[in-house]
This record gives sequence, structure tokens and C-alpha cells, in this order.
Amino acid sequence: MTATTVGGQLAEELREIKERSGLSLAALASRTPYSKSSWERYLNGKKPVPRQAVDALCALTGTPAGRLLALWELADAEWSGRARPVPVPETPDRATPGPAPATPRPGVRRGAVAAALAGVAAACLAVVAFVGGSPDERARTATEPPVRNPGCRADTCESKSAVAMGCGGAGMITTLATHTAFGGRRLELRHAELCHAVWVRATGLMPGDRVELSLPAGRTQSVTAEGSLDAGRYLATPMASGDSRTGTRICLDVPGRRPECFAG
Repeated sequence: MTATTVGGQLAEELREIKERSGLSLAALASRTPYSKSSWERYLNGKKPVPRQAVDALCALTGTPAGRLLALWELADAEWSGRARPVPVPETPDRATPGPAPATPRPGVRRGAVAAALAGVAAACLAVVAFVGGSPDERARTATEPPVRNPGCRADTCESKSAVAMGCGGAGMITTLATHTAFGGRRLELRHAELCHAVWVRATGLMPGDRVELSLPAGRTQSVTAEGSLDAGRYLATPMASGDSRTGTRICLDVPGRRPECFAG
């Protein structure tokens, strides 16, 4: 049975997402911080794909990013030499023809899929533990250079993801204000000068918590911790056009409590 590297598997899956979406390379280049030639190299496995590019493609196509980011973690370790390459066996439709295997019972098939997913998750945790630090921090500070051609500026950043648009890259962010709210929840007003945009990054949220950023002229952006997977991790509101904390208001709404608000 033939096998491919994790990086190759990631490139293949990203390429399939791009094809299903109908987006051209030119469209990807116009709506993300990455050029047409860069996307061609990423999608064909010629060059390691940045984590932000995976985020951007998922955001543009509405694709859940969890599994792809898990693959990216493994591929990043492979590219950097921090871990030995992990072979990923090809799916049966790509394997060399041979005797047809017996069809597994539904319960057996589900068990095999669950075991495979558990293996991927365990491998990802092992990579994170070996390298140290959170995936977001490592990706931005160690493996990705600063972005100098973000996918939006000022008004065109309104309601868009800072990560997907390349506004949250290494060396691009200033924290304008930090607030500690109920239960140790942390709220940071972030600013990307190159994008002329602000947003709130929150940590320590629990399921159901909602963070809202209000700006002058009635503009608002918000994010809600949806479930257990969001508990304790970094969550960010979409961006809003702006370069100052003046007139901004950050509110935390915890279920069963009155909203807690801060100026700027």
C-alpha cells in the first residue's frame, strides 16, 4: 500500500476544498493575504502552507477548520523536523487494485473511524506537548513571518476574521487595553495598524458567554462561546474599522448575571 506525507495529505484536502468552492487562484489571492503563485504552491504541496492560509480558506468556504488544523499541526512538525514524518495511508479508492475486502459491519466501521480520529487527536497533543506553547502562539511567532499584504483594510475589514484576513500576524498587533472580568475572564482590545482595525480577544470564556465590542455610530461585533470545545481557549470577535480605543465599549454577558462592561 502506498502512503503520502501528512503535508501532502493536507495539501490534497485543501485543494479539494478549493475545487468544491469554485474559487479560482485569482479569487483566493484577491480575498486573502496570499498571492496567486503562493496559493498554487500551497495547494500542490510545493511549499509548506501557513496556518493562517488554512484558516483563510476555511473562512472563505465555510469549511469547519478543526480537522484541517489538526492535520496542519502534524504537517508543521514534519516540515520543521521537530517530529519524524507521519505516513498517512491513502484511502481505498486510490490504493492498488486487489481483492475486494469484506464490508465491515456498521458498528465495526464506526469503531474504526472513532479510533482513527482518536489517534489523530493524540498525535496532535503529542506534537503540542513536545514543542511547547499553544498552537496559535507557535504558529504566529515561530513558523510564520509577519504579513505585509493583509486581505483587507479599514472598512473592508468590518465583520471579518483577523486571522483569515492576515491582520493577526506576527508583529502586527498592539493590545490597546486589557480587562479582567468575572471569574478571571480576560478581555483584550486588539489593534492591527496595517489593517486599521480593532477587535476583542477573550480567554477563559465558558459555554454561553458572550463578548460584544461596541464602537461609535452604533457598530457592534460579538463572539459567543458555543460549547465545551470553546471553553478556556482564545476566542475573538470579528474586526471593526478603527485605530483607537476612544469611544469603544467591551461587554461580557455571562448567563445568569448582569452584563459587565468596560470603556475601551
